[in-house]
Amino acid sequence: MEKTLTLPDGRLLDIYVSGPEQGLPLVFHHGTPGSRRPESGLERVVHARGLRYVCASRPGYGGSTRLAGRRVADVVADTAALLGALGASECWVAGHSGGGPHALACAHSLEGVLGTLVIAGVGPAGVPELDFTAGMGDDNVVEFGLAFEGESVLRPALEAQRPELITADAAGIAAAVASLLPDVDLAVMNDEIGADLVGSLREGLRDGVAGWVDDDLAFTSSWGFSVSEISSPVTLWQGDADLMVPFAHGQWLAGAIPGVDAKLLPGEGHLSIAVGMAERMLDALLALA
Repeated sequence: MEKTLTLPDGRLLDIYVSGPEQGLPLVFHHGTPGSRRPESGLERVVHARGLRYVCASRPGYGGSTRLAGRRVADVVADTAALLGALGASECWVAGHSGGGPHALACAHSLEGVLGTLVIAGVGPAGVPELDFTAGMGDDNVVEFGLAFEGESVLRPALEAQRPELITADAAGIAAAVASLLPDVDLAVMNDEIGADLVGSLREGLRDGVAGWVDDDLAFTSSWGFSVSEISSPVTLWQGDADLMVPFAHGQWLAGAIPGVDAKLLPGEGHLSIAVGMAERMLDALLALA
């Protein structure tokens, strides 16, 4: 089910909900750029465990109203409003890639979080122990270099990429981000994950690049919270072949989040880990309780 919520401040939030009505929600935070369109493999695993799959397009993506200047931590209030609309007082949380920091914000501050799954999540910029762009494919090195310079420099570059991304098929998307896809990720670009990527990008970028811009700016600025202060349980999964979010990000987060259950895996990429490990990841998440 796709619907649009009106938030307390009047902004609109596009959401997607599926699965058993009485199941606890698993709130999934999508990647960058992206949208509420589901990751089908993960959605099936969520349903198989009796949970509802819930995802919102972050502000600026799809029909969700932009929140200029948003920080990563601002996702908490929107997620609380979403859970309120669902009548849920407890939830599980997950995030992939650019959704990782937003999932961690919920782990830090959202009431009722039972546990959090981070899949190849971005680490924070500006910490001396983490070279933010080291190990990224060339496309991301350029993109985040522009993000550090600000919106006036970043936005034109993302706008130039948008027409190709919203019209390309899966093969076209793979070609457009070739520097970010190692062989292990190319090997899983099958019909399902390719269709998921196409649908998510087209929906997220249909009205412009505001959400993408604001995500990148939020990642490269203060997140508004410290992961060292997270007290709810977290399981973190990261592969060492990842060219979108380098292995060093997962290593840093594994050392910074108190009590984290960290799975730092050889040979896994950014997409392969989400495709091949979905069942193991969900079981590890539910075991946190």
